[in-house]
Amino acid sequence: MNYRVIKEDDLFLLTDPVGDIRPGEERGFGLFTKDTRFLSRYEVSVENLDMILLSSHAAENYIGTIRLTNKEKMENGDIKVWRESIAMERKRFIEGGVLYESVSFRNHNAYPVELQVAVRVDADYRDMFEVRGYQNGQKGTLHPVETSSCQIRLSYTGSDRVKRATIVAFEPKPKTISEKTAVYSLSLAPFGMAQIAISIVPVIDGQAPEIRDSAEAIRRLQASYAEWERECTVVETDNEAFNALVARAKKDIRVLLTDVGYGRFPVAGLPIFAVPFGRDSLIAALQLMAINPDVAKGTLRTMAAYQGSKLDPWRDEQPGKIMHEIRYGELANSGIIPFTPYYGTIDATPLFLVLAAEYYDWTGDEELLRELLPNLERALEWVDTYGDRDGDGYVEYFQESSKGIANQGWKDSGDSVVHKDGSLARAPIALAEVQGYVYDAKIRLATVFDRLGQTGKAHDLRESAARLKQNFARDFWMQDEQFVAIALDHEKKQVESVTSNPGHCLWSGLLTEEQAKQVADRLLAPDMFSGWGIRTMSSRSTGYNPMSYHDGSVWPHDNSLCVMGLKRYGFEEHANRVMEGLIEAAKHFEYDRLPELFCGYSKEEGYPVPYPVACSPQAWAAGTPLLFVRAMLGLQPDVPNGVVRLFPSLPRGINRLTVRNLRVGNGSLDLLMQKYNDAHTTFKVIHNSTGLQVIAG
Repeated sequence: MNYRVIKEDDLFLLTDPVGDIRPGEERGFGLFTKDTRFLSRYEVSVENLDMILLSSHAAENYIGTIRLTNKEKMENGDIKVWRESIAMERKRFIEGGVLYESVSFRNHNAYPVELQVAVRVDADYRDMFEVRGYQNGQKGTLHPVETSSCQIRLSYTGSDRVKRATIVAFEPKPKTISEKTAVYSLSLAPFGMAQIAISIVPVIDGQAPEIRDSAEAIRRLQASYAEWERECTVVETDNEAFNALVARAKKDIRVLLTDVGYGRFPVAGLPIFAVPFGRDSLIAALQLMAINPDVAKGTLRTMAAYQGSKLDPWRDEQPGKIMHEIRYGELANSGIIPFTPYYGTIDATPLFLVLAAEYYDWTGDEELLRELLPNLERALEWVDTYGDRDGDGYVEYFQESSKGIANQGWKDSGDSVVHKDGSLARAPIALAEVQGYVYDAKIRLATVFDRLGQTGKAHDLRESAARLKQNFARDFWMQDEQFVAIALDHEKKQVESVTSNPGHCLWSGLLTEEQAKQVADRLLAPDMFSGWGIRTMSSRSTGYNPMSYHDGSVWPHDNSLCVMGLKRYGFEEHANRVMEGLIEAAKHFEYDRLPELFCGYSKEEGYPVPYPVACSPQAWAAGTPLLFVRAMLGLQPDVPNGVVRLFPSLPRGINRLTVRNLRVGNGSLDLLMQKYNDAHTTFKVIHNSTGLQVIAG
């Protein structure tokens, strides 16, 4: 990556690899919270030496370490400072809404060295949508800089009347502070060292977090990460690459967790989407069930709190609809963009229903179910009314907001739904995978309503789901391709591209057995499977481009849902091949991390090609290997009926899988999976405090 990012709660810092935010290098770098850039310049420079980068590392997510050294300094032909004799280290982390950085210098010479160090800061308070070039906004007022002997205060009053400020505090006291620059004169004794501590505090309407002692702050942060690890399932295999991938995924999920008042849930990803997202947060929570089911609880409560309550075309809001995205910056607050929240997503509402049913199956938490019951009923009503715009039994999307999103499925780029002749489909559009989510939600919730004594409601849901499955098999099946169309357009014509979307229909159980076999085989055919993963679009389709965001790239989360679908229909070898490809691909990315997406070039070309602006870390990419754990176990909990079912199958390269502290119901399981040959994997229950029966199949 050509950037470094650290995050905690709602504050994140994005810099170049040297650790700086430089003016004139507009790549979206900055210190951000509430969708506002509170630092647009942050440079630490040695004025009398040229420094070069040695290493730049942020593998832990919560702490970044950058090491530099000096070039040789000559005066009048004499060497005044030997090259690589001064070590400079920048170490930064975020805790409690404050950015802490220590800048240390060590002299490896046998003579003293004088250093002139400058710290330059500035803040433009631009909205994230402006920073990313999506939108221009109204301009507020930048106020004069205020300084003291050890502090710089920058401030701004926005057009939304919100007062924002940035306090930059220094210790020890700089030699001088002038406007936006602090200058130090450091005398390094022979083999001596010196250190500067910098604390940066965003302030919103006078609310400023407390600056702690940095040692206490890092202890609190490390303790928080250790607690997260204790909460999560422990996963161990005999494959070190997969172990590293799972360890990375858990760290990435932790850094993406936030809480807006209803419990922890994952934001979508860094650096652009560090905000609540409906679809992304819901899918990531589903992926995490075998690792930490508490995340689903926080996600459900958050989505319920923001559920649509009225008709508002500006925000694409309708009663019962689950949001797409919330933004908190000046553009949203002043009404220039509709993200307060914005509801232009067609799949978040059925996914909310699926997650609620999944969480109940996993935990048996009837108390939360009853708490959410009004939200579930309103969401179901939305599906059958506003979701099904024309009463044909399919859920369609149509952009009503002038500044909303045109394509409102997970493939939301403008060119993602394309006909065989290359023309773009026109809305209203009924996406294949969305019908799958709806089907799955109705089947699952029918069982829930049975348990709640609402048998009439359960019967209606099952009948509606059965009609949907029957009609879908007729209307979406492309005879020529022997595959499912990505969508039906505004004229109910099939959009005849071959894409990964039908893999989600496998996950939902929407396809007939015959169709499932055809879809499974095609997903693993050379035009769809790159060797690293399933492409978003067939290389034989008109719209295919291996560098496209949605028309030929490989998305790990998309693959993870396809894997679960392949497992659901019994295509274990297909599922294993996909997992093998992505586990291998992860080795080629920084920190053994699966990015949001990568290009769809064939494995025959030697390595997976990065997508230039992929989010990393990204929630549902991080959730991918964690869902693979569940797929390998073949885990299907049914806590209300007292059963946990296992269908174990391990991919090539993994012969042993152990999970400990796998929380199900009111207890936990420790399980051991062992593969004796490609067709035979056994399991052993090492520990069971759930009171549930664990059975095969």
